[in-house]
Amino acid sequence: MKIAGFETFLVEPRWLFLRVDTDEGVSGWGEPIVEGRAETVAACVSTLMEGLVGADAGRIEDHWQVMSKGGFYRGGPVLSSAVAGIDQALWDIKGKALGVPVYELLGGPVRDRVRIYTWVGGESAAELAADGLAKKAAGFTAMKFTPFGPTAHVPSAAETGEIVARVAALREAVGPEVDLAIDCHGRFSPAAARRVLPLLEEYLPLFAEEPVLPEFSRDLGRVASSTTIPIATGERLFSRWDFRDVLSTGLAVAQPDLSHAGGISEVRRIAAMAEAYGVALAPHCPLGPIALAASVQVDAASPNFLIQEQSLGIGYHDGTELLDYLVDRSVFTMTAGHIARPEAPGLGIEIDEKQVRLAAQRGHRWRNQVWRHQDGSFAEW
Repeated sequence: MKIAGFETFLVEPRWLFLRVDTDEGVSGWGEPIVEGRAETVAACVSTLMEGLVGADAGRIEDHWQVMSKGGFYRGGPVLSSAVAGIDQALWDIKGKALGVPVYELLGGPVRDRVRIYTWVGGESAAELAADGLAKKAAGFTAMKFTPFGPTAHVPSAAETGEIVARVAALREAVGPEVDLAIDCHGRFSPAAARRVLPLLEEYLPLFAEEPVLPEFSRDLGRVASSTTIPIATGERLFSRWDFRDVLSTGLAVAQPDLSHAGGISEVRRIAAMAEAYGVALAPHCPLGPIALAASVQVDAASPNFLIQEQSLGIGYHDGTELLDYLVDRSVFTMTAGHIARPEAPGLGIEIDEKQVRLAAQRGHRWRNQVWRHQDGSFAEW
């Protein structure tokens, strides 16, 4: 079965979809995206596909090696994300051709359902608490939130107190039966992380995500040793080599993104590496249905899986949700905080191509915000 062609689709709210076709009529879907740089990744996909059209669609690992290493210059979010989307599509094709879900090709499932979490938002402690109660009522057993905005290199007493108050309010509202994860979004300096995180320990967060920027990965050991809160990171690490240097720092949760870190092939390897260090897997995925479907395939086959991010309710969507692009929306139906392991072949979803093409006619130009501190200097978003 040969690769016959491909198309990319720039779809709302901020995603890029890829369809790869074969000469036997089997097509696969992938989601190659760097949020805010979708057009750039689409160009990279086009370049990589020059070497794949006419090739055997089943040689996934060989294609991964050539795409990742054959251009001499390696790594980075754009190349790794382009590779990721193509890799997802090739796994989708292989699963469909063989009539099995991708997880069967990864050694078979180790679980029947996958735990998911949602996002909680609000400008104040009261708004956070209200949204948390609404998400709990909807059936979620875990939720993630960012309890602060732009943060000083060393937070003041007032800033620190406000962060603690917001976490406390949400914990009091939802009770101990709901897991809370704190997304620091790389906004803390190492010093700020060591100051603030110990003050949040009594609220027993599931983890604190990306307390420092990936540039400061070598400081994760000091951060981890300063608090009992499990430390998570990985959405801005793009390969097993990026993860190699952080897995031994005391990291608790690895968060590679299936649309950024080389796709199913590479994240499966990252998960296995993490397991050897006692590190759990919680794939990053504030994206669309294809990225989520690929994540769930890896989750189902990974013994050290912890919990899965998904984008319903994340707040970036402005009227468009990931379910809008699916023929059968029930595949992601949540029951008691979990979604069932999919049984359909490939990635386990059927994309509504008509809706995708309509959305692609509109396209998008989504860009992330640029924040500034009160003195006018750049602040981490």
